Amino acid sequence: MDLLVAGTMLLCLGPLLLTVYLIIKITDPGPAFFVQQRMGRGGIPFGMYKFRSMVMNADALKTELLSQNERVGPAFKMTNDPRITPIGRFIRKWSIDELPQLFNVLRGEMSLVGPRPLPLEEDQQMAQWHNMRRQANPGLTCYWQISDRDSLSFDEWVRLDIKYLRERSLLTDLKILLMTVPAVLSQRGAK
Repeated sequence: MDLLVAGTMLLCLGPLLLTVYLIIKITDPGPAFFVQQRMGRGGIPFGMYKFRSMVMNADALKTELLSQNERVGPAFKMTNDPRITPIGRFIRKWSIDELPQLFNVLRGEMSLVGPRPLPLEEDQQMAQWHNMRRQANPGLTCYWQISDRDSLSFDEWVRLDIKYLRERSLLTDLKILLMTVPAVLSQRGAK
């Protein structure tokens, strides 16, 4: 299912992906794609693709902003993050920045549904019991993505990942995929 859906989506969304790529290249110096090392299944890192939505030196600036982290736990979240570019705000609002991860799905590094992969430095800060989330391929969407994700603590996020691992089935995946569409369209938790 992952390969069929991801391949079909890439074909259907090709014009949108090309348009976003060109807009990023024209409006902001630097590459249009951003590849970040994320933690995968079984603790194996992989390069996760995204459209670049931040300035080129975003990682260096993050250390200066750590004191403004709004999420309890290792994951970083900031409501008015100054590193986000104007086009980046738009593509994040509609989750378009995540679409290149369909290539990760085709490569077998991710699934359509599964725990969202964390950047390596955030993954290394997890508590021992959080490591359970590494038992499945990371996904494009999950229970956390379709919930009010900005109001959840990291522990609640991980509990939703563990819930998914316990309930994992084709039916659960289809339910989460279908619920992702209204979550994206309503821009719930998108920043």
